[in-house]
Amino acid sequence: MNSKTSQKIKVGIFTLVTILLLLIGIFLIGRNKSMFSNTFVLYGTFKNVGGLQIGNNIQFVGINVGTVKSIDILSDSTARVTLRLQEKVLPFIKKNAVASISSEGLMGDKLIAISSVTGGVAPVKDGDSISTVEPIQMDRVMSRISGVAENAEVITGQLAGIVTQVNQGKGSVGKLLYSDSLAKSLEGTVAEAKSTMKSARRGAEGFGENMEALKHNFLLRGYFRKKEKNRKKTETGQTKESKAEKKKPDSSSIKIEKEQ
Repeated sequence: MNSKTSQKIKVGIFTLVTILLLLIGIFLIGRNKSMFSNTFVLYGTFKNVGGLQIGNNIQFVGINVGTVKSIDILSDSTARVTLRLQEKVLPFIKKNAVASISSEGLMGDKLIAISSVTGGVAPVKDGDSISTVEPIQMDRVMSRISGVAENAEVITGQLAGIVTQVNQGKGSVGKLLYSDSLAKSLEGTVAEAKSTMKSARRGAEGFGENMEALKHNFLLRGYFRKKEKNRKKTETGQTKESKAEKKKPDSSSIKIEKEQ
């Protein structure tokens, strides 16, 4: 008798705990889905919902403020999403707000993100429609990324081939780096250039010495002296002209003296 009573008590306690946990779970899920709070409805029209499902979260400034109530197809190119939001955020969502479809993290569930635009605009009302932004189609993004990866692979292969040829001493760069004959040829060219510069320098020095010797030659001595005298005479004339211009009185001052 006692064993049966204790067994019934255990079953009753287990059942009570199970029901209590079930109620708590329902309460938590309902609170997360805004089932036990006052709500209002907004509408947004998209050309592609991008995997959005009923029950997904709605975020405003990064906070969960509601859930997706329904998704209805309006035509072959548009779908209307019904947004159920908590009434406490009604004063903060303006009529120029924009709804977009994003995801929680990189590969998380889809959600609706509402962004408020600054400006003196009145808040939305229950049943209003707000502007939307089309989601990014990941298949197009992945196709572009794959194309870039293929191009990078081709370029990498070409660079690897060029490096291989250079290491083997092929091509101009390879010969420049690994060919001893080309290096010796460059050394010979540099040496010839240095020799040519030395010869030109010696020739210039010899020409100067020859000109100095010609100045002291008795046959050309008179010519160089005459040339020197003409140079000094020209310099003396220029000096006298500059002094005369400095001493010449200003015409305006002469007119003033005459009037006086």
